[in-house]
Formats: sequence, C-alpha cells, structure tokens
Amino acid sequence: MGLCDNPEIQQAYDDVRDDKSETTWMLLEYDEATKADELRVATKGTGDIEELKGKLRDDAPAFGYIRVPIANDELSQRTKFVLISWCGPSTKVMRRAKLGVQKGELKKVINSFSIEIPASDAADIDAKDILLQLKKAGGANYDRQTSNY
Repeated sequence: MGLCDNPEIQQAYDDVRDDKSETTWMLLEYDEATKADELRVATKGTGDIEELKGKLRDDAPAFGYIRVPIANDELSQRTKFVLISWCGPSTKVMRRAKLGVQKGELKKVINSFSIEIPASDAADIDAKDILLQLKKAGGANYDRQTSNY
C-alpha cells in the first residue's frame, strides 16, 4: 500500500471539506503497527485549531487538515482550509528525513488548502497567527481600515 492509499483518508478529507458536516479537522499519522510508510486517519474532530493542536505528539510526525471560518465583516463569511505539517521534536531521524518527499505525495490527495503551516513546536501553531495569514491569503479585505496588516 502507498502513503495515502487508505480510503479512509479521502473520506475524512471530503468530510472536513463538506460545509454540512460537523467534522472540522482530521489528523493523519503514520501507521506504527505496520512500521510502513503508510498514513492513517488517527482522529477527527469538531473543534478549532487548539483542539487539533492538542492531539499532536512530540514523537510522531503528522499532517493536520482543518476547516477555518473567517470573516472580515458580518457580510463577508468565508471558509478556508489549512494544512499543518507536524514534525515533533522527538521524531526519529529516518522518519524526519522522509517527510519532505512524502509531503509531496500527500498533497496529491490533500490538494485544496489556502496556507500550509510547517511546525516542529506547538508554538508554531498559533490560532491568531493562522487567522491573520488566512486573511492575508484570502484576497479582498473589506475591513482594511481596522486591520493591522
């Protein structure tokens, strides 16, 4: 089996992208049971960035995908998606070395996101900073007079 061949990955991805679904994020981890280079859906959730961040482990690289609602004003409601590439500080050297190549393979399946956050420390995943990056990447900004960027 390849890195992203598990059909649960596509199902979870579609679930997060579906505005009618309560699922707002998913976390993919390597299948430690097989020791192979295969990802599996470790967990899904209905919360925010902080909830997803709480599921990351220092010794396990992972990929998070989250739906984030943003609004510049009460009339401009949009949904954006974020890919988080997590490589915790205790990740094994060989696993760490393969992540760059494998991330390219993952992006063939998880191919729709506004921004990517590479993270190796929990502080790299800051909800406020991510929202600001999403607003900057979002195009039109109708509250420019009140924004700080």
